[in-house]
Amino acid sequence: MIRERERLEGTPERDLALDCVEAGIRAADPERAIGEVVSLEGDRLSVEDASYDLDEYEEVVVLGGGNAGGRMASAIEGVLGERISRGVVVTDAPEETERIEVLPGDHPVPSERGVDSTRRMLELADEAGEETLAVVLISGGGSALMPAPAEGVSLEALQEVTEALLASGAEIGEINAVRKHCSAFKGGGLARRAAPSTVVSLIVSDVIGNDLSTIASGPTAPDATTFADAREILDRYGIDPPEAIAERLERGANGEYEETPDAEDPVFDRVDNHVIADGFSALEAARDLARERGYEPLILSTSVRGEAREAAKTHVAIAEEVRRTGNPIEPPAVVCSGGETTVTIRGEGTGGPNQEFALSAALELREREGIALASVDTDGIDGASDAAGALVDGTTVSDPETARAALAENDAYPCLAERDALIETGATGTNVNDLRVLVVATPEASR
Repeated sequence: MIRERERLEGTPERDLALDCVEAGIRAADPERAIGEVVSLEGDRLSVEDASYDLDEYEEVVVLGGGNAGGRMASAIEGVLGERISRGVVVTDAPEETERIEVLPGDHPVPSERGVDSTRRMLELADEAGEETLAVVLISGGGSALMPAPAEGVSLEALQEVTEALLASGAEIGEINAVRKHCSAFKGGGLARRAAPSTVVSLIVSDVIGNDLSTIASGPTAPDATTFADAREILDRYGIDPPEAIAERLERGANGEYEETPDAEDPVFDRVDNHVIADGFSALEAARDLARERGYEPLILSTSVRGEAREAAKTHVAIAEEVRRTGNPIEPPAVVCSGGETTVTIRGEGTGGPNQEFALSAALELREREGIALASVDTDGIDGASDAAGALVDGTTVSDPETARAALAENDAYPCLAERDALIETGATGTNVNDLRVLVVATPEASR
């Protein structure tokens, strides 16, 4: 899984950190997750505790997409086979399928081909009837991969307002509120388009707390926000949106467009959402492997957030405490965390949150022995780079001034590349957000 892994190995701590990363990503594999929670016995399809008699439906249609869309499509074909009538899934990590069209989209920047692919998927949703079972596959990255501008709104307009919101410091929920009201797909839009079919959503979550309305912007989940909310958010941050978006939000607030469906909308009467894998799935696998290797494991949190370089300092402080005092666990130990850190853009460099996390940690670990840290985005793409993240220890930073300058310019990628610290996996076919693994040896082990 990790390319050219041998250049990253070298100490027991580094080797175990890499093993834990690979175990975590494999555990989040949607094919494995679908195999564990979805089964077909005769004519009865079971998903966790729910079951569906396929004899009651004229057709089974597969819809959706995201970073894990290709793997999910392949897996559901493995379960349902010829029971699938047709399907369209949009992803940036395609898989060979027989009955489901796997169409291209782009991530993290949405593209016109993503618009075309999503339009084809929505056309299929529109054809679904009361006797259709729509199996919807949703995973992280879906917001970008499946852009579906509402009538009269261009992709460029959506990109412009999204970039302005990101630069303003708006929270993800606020950004989503605006995007949902400019989309034909987000905020329950897919559930509405597929009605009156029975919808069964299988979801791989990249969202802290598994908020269904946030994962891929909630295509099959109720939306509690309104056109008026979206307009107020833009006003609050002083954003002057493109004319088409301003007009849509104004007319929507005046009742000229239908609101996104909320929890009381009957469109959800026949919708079942199932989260089949999330960040905890990856952390559990890393924890279990560490225990098998004789290390005391600790899952610190699945909800780490905030500025990446600052969160890194806290993680290193915990590792130092473990090594020095045996608190909160005795070394040798492995401390794991998940969630989603962020980066405030100040420079024009290359990198991503996991690379900034790793480089900041490397500065804190400089000349310390017995601690290694791996930090990756489980989809294999950290920020807009071709690296998943990085592996660092006390030897990574030889010139602290250069490392600090790289952080100041948001240019962690070349700094880490020069030290052979980058972890590269390519697109993994899943996305459950960040995975961080700290391996702490006993003081005696590194003497």
